[in-house]
Amino acid sequence: MEGLRNMEKPVKYSLIIPVYNRPDEVDELLESLTRQTLKGFEVIVVEDGSQVPCEEVVKKYSQGLDVHYFEKPNSGPGQSRNYGAERSRGEYLIVLDSDVVLPEGYLAAVDEELTANPCEAFGGPDRAHESFTPIQRAINYSMTSFFTTGGIRGGSSPLRGNGKGALDKFYPRSFNMGIRADLFRQLNGFSAMRFGEDIDFSIRIFKSGARCRLFPDAWVWHKRRTDFRKFFRQVHNSGIARINLYKKYPESLKLVHMLPALFTVGVALLAALFLTGLVFVGIGLWAGYCGSTGCNMGLVVAYMGAALMVLALLPLLLYSLIIFIDSSIKNHSLKVGFLSIPASFIQLTGYGTGFLRAWWLRCVRGRNEELQAFKKTFYK
Repeated sequence: MEGLRNMEKPVKYSLIIPVYNRPDEVDELLESLTRQTLKGFEVIVVEDGSQVPCEEVVKKYSQGLDVHYFEKPNSGPGQSRNYGAERSRGEYLIVLDSDVVLPEGYLAAVDEELTANPCEAFGGPDRAHESFTPIQRAINYSMTSFFTTGGIRGGSSPLRGNGKGALDKFYPRSFNMGIRADLFRQLNGFSAMRFGEDIDFSIRIFKSGARCRLFPDAWVWHKRRTDFRKFFRQVHNSGIARINLYKKYPESLKLVHMLPALFTVGVALLAALFLTGLVFVGIGLWAGYCGSTGCNMGLVVAYMGAALMVLALLPLLLYSLIIFIDSSIKNHSLKVGFLSIPASFIQLTGYGTGFLRAWWLRCVRGRNEELQAFKKTFYK
C-alpha cells in the first residue's frame, strides 16, 4: 500500500486527521472539506485504535475527496500524525483535530498566505460556530479571550503582543497546524510526549531556524470539549505539559505561562480569607447570642469577619462581571456570558493546578520522568 501511494502524483497539501472514537466529528469535518474552494488536496484519516471506527464514514466521501483511511493500534494523536505523514505525498502537511470544521475558504487562505509570503510552518486561530452548544461557546470564549491567557490563539493577547510580530512568530497548535513535509521529516515529526507534543514540535521548528507564522484568515471552527469536567482535564494536562516542556527547554517558560498558577494561588488565598471571615462572623454572633460580657466585642468581631468576606469576594465578583459582560456581548447571549464565568475559572485554575502540581513534583521534589494525568481518558 505504501509503495503504491509513493508512486502517486504529488499534491501540494496533505491534510492529516487522527481520530479516536469520533465518527460523527469526522463526518462533519470531511463534509466541510468537500466545500473547499481550493481543490487538489489529499486527506489522510488515521484511526488510532478506536472501538467505534469511522471507516464507513470515510467511504462515503471517497468519490468527492482524495481520501485515504488507515488503522493502527492506539498510541496517541502525536504518533498517529506521524503515521499519517509517513503515508502522505503532499508538499505541505496540514494537521487537524477531528473536532474542527473548516470554512470553505480555509485552504484558499492558506495558499494565498504561502504565495504572498512563503514560510516553512504556520498555524491559524479558531472560532465558535453558531451551532455550538452554549457550553462549547463558553469554553471557546475562555480559550480565546483577552481576559484569560487564551489570546495566544489569535495573537490578540497583550501579553503576547499583536500586529506583525505576533504574525511572524507564532506557536501553532495541533488543531490547525501546517508545515513543509521535508521539514516535518527532518525534525522526525511529533515527539512521544502524550501532552504538549504540539508545543514541543513548534519549539523544535523555531530551533531549526525555520519560519513559523500565524495565518489569521486560515481559521477553523473548533468544538473543543463538550462539558466542564472534560475541559478541566484538558487544561490541567496542559499545565502539566508546560512544566514538562520547561524541563526540556528551560528558555521556553515565559511570564504568561505562570499567570494561571498565580491566579490559582490568588483564588485559594481569597477563599481562605473568606473562610476566615466566616469563622469570625460565627464567633462574634455566638458571643452576642450567649449574652456574655463580651457581647459588644463579639459584634465587633462579627463585623470584622463580614468585612473580610466582602474583601475576599469583591475581586472574584469584579472579574466574573467583566467576563459576563464581555462574553455576553461577543456571543450575543446572556446564557453563554453566564457560562463563560465558570469556563474561565476552570481554564485558569485547571491549568494553574496542573502547572503547580508538576512544578512541585519535578522542580521541587526532583522527579525526572514526565508527568501525565488522565492518561486513560486522553481523548474523552
